[in-house]
Amino acid sequence: MSNESATASIQSLAKVVESSPALQNQATLEGVADLIEKISPLLQGRRLHNIVDLLAAVSDVIEMTDDAMVQKLMTLYEESIGGVWTITNALQYASVQAGEGEVPPTLWKSIRRLNNDENARRGLDTAINLMAELGRQSKISGQPIPED
Repeated sequence: MSNESATASIQSLAKVVESSPALQNQATLEGVADLIEKISPLLQGRRLHNIVDLLAAVSDVIEMTDDAMVQKLMTLYEESIGGVWTITNALQYASVQAGEGEVPPTLWKSIRRLNNDENARRGLDTAINLMAELGRQSKISGQPIPED
């Protein structure tokens, strides 16, 4: 920056300070000076640009957000929390049940339970379905992605 343009910038800043009643307050001027001192490393390293870009991106997201998008996000949140709550409760209940006896059941007693207890069979089926789905997805992820 040349000396002439720096002088013109300072004169223009002085006019702004003179014309603004808020900048006539000494506490305001001290606050502005403190703020400039704090952000000067950001200004010198041009890192403030990144913060401005981030604010612009957040502003764009806010502008693009409509009621349908908010409803979808709310539904996704509620379903996720509901699923986590269900799994947490099931794990806590199963842990309490497993800790009730002094000795754990034998393997044969556990297998008999699968024969007699439909909830145990349903849980085993759910676990098997989960393992099958994880296997299917790992097979898919191991394949090369087809080019369009």
